[in-house]
Amino acid sequence: MILAAIAVLGIVIFTLQLASILAATWRCRARPRTLAVPKPAPAISIVRPLCGIEAFSEETLRSTFGLDYPDYEIIFCVQRGSDPVVPLVERIMAEHPEARARLLVGDDPISSNPKLNNCVKGWNAARHDWIILTDSNVLLPKDYIQTMLRPWDHKTGLVIAMPIGSRPQGFWAEVECAILNTFEARWMFAGEILGLGFAQGKNMLWRRDFLDNAGGIAALAAELAEDAAGSKIVAAAKLKIRFVDMPFEQPLGLRRAREVWSRQVRWARLRRVTFPGYFAPEPIAGAFVPLALIGIAAYGFGWNPIAVVAAFAALMYGAEILLAYVAGWFVNWASPIAYIVRDLGFPAMWLTACLLDDFTWHGNSMSVKEAVPRSG
Repeated sequence: MILAAIAVLGIVIFTLQLASILAATWRCRARPRTLAVPKPAPAISIVRPLCGIEAFSEETLRSTFGLDYPDYEIIFCVQRGSDPVVPLVERIMAEHPEARARLLVGDDPISSNPKLNNCVKGWNAARHDWIILTDSNVLLPKDYIQTMLRPWDHKTGLVIAMPIGSRPQGFWAEVECAILNTFEARWMFAGEILGLGFAQGKNMLWRRDFLDNAGGIAALAAELAEDAAGSKIVAAAKLKIRFVDMPFEQPLGLRRAREVWSRQVRWARLRRVTFPGYFAPEPIAGAFVPLALIGIAAYGFGWNPIAVVAAFAALMYGAEILLAYVAGWFVNWASPIAYIVRDLGFPAMWLTACLLDDFTWHGNSMSVKEAVPRSG
């Protein structure tokens, strides 16, 4: 009886995961980046917070210029004039004198979140009613703005786009692709289909009047992570968070194991305090738990557990490869190995996030104890 229950539980969890992969595959079919400009085309302000130089900074920042959209302004934000990214931005801006682009320097310490503090001046300086907050390491395609606008309807409070890892250099960057793409993105899309949309801070399209009515950009300081605060603001207004169906690239370059680990544990700690009810079952979101349960049941029934687990794993990871292929995301021969390493590491990441509170973000020592719990 116990073995049967273990087997059923493992298969149920496995089936839910397979369903999430198939749902994301249906939702994220790749298409040409040629969306038409909507009519009418509202004026847009793009606010990009900057901090230091990354491997693809010049390419991602250049992509802000020359978008296939008739009316938009660009506002770069940096906290210190001595930041090494400043000369790069100034040079790119000088190469595009036709663009309406500004670089704002200064800090508005409204929260413990350094990125949000950096964005405040950009939000306040924005001239338009539609404002996109987009991280500096996102590569913007030509139809970026119309892609962000496309999901908006009268029930929308926020549109977001997931970051999709691309151009990994080295195995650990491929592991990060495995985390960002066929794990985090597919679960987010599956949740959206079920009406459980959560914000993700890489790309966020706001209407100024909506956020201002909720307290302005300072309202995003109610949580350590601005996307968690945004999720709760939209939910409180009984509106929806819509997802871009073809998300944008985040070129990764070289990653080290420690970087990937610390970044993922940091976000897990933030989820623990901002959405504890959704954080608690996260260990079953990876393949480790269902495959372990299936293997235990197979052993108890006298079957070859290695063969049974290998068959289920092949089905799961084969579906992930299909998702990546259909969506046009990074995939290669080593991807299944990266998926396995990712799933083996998730239980340890989750446990670490439960036990430890402190972390470093953009050089700032922080703790999830600083988070202000809110209902929602």
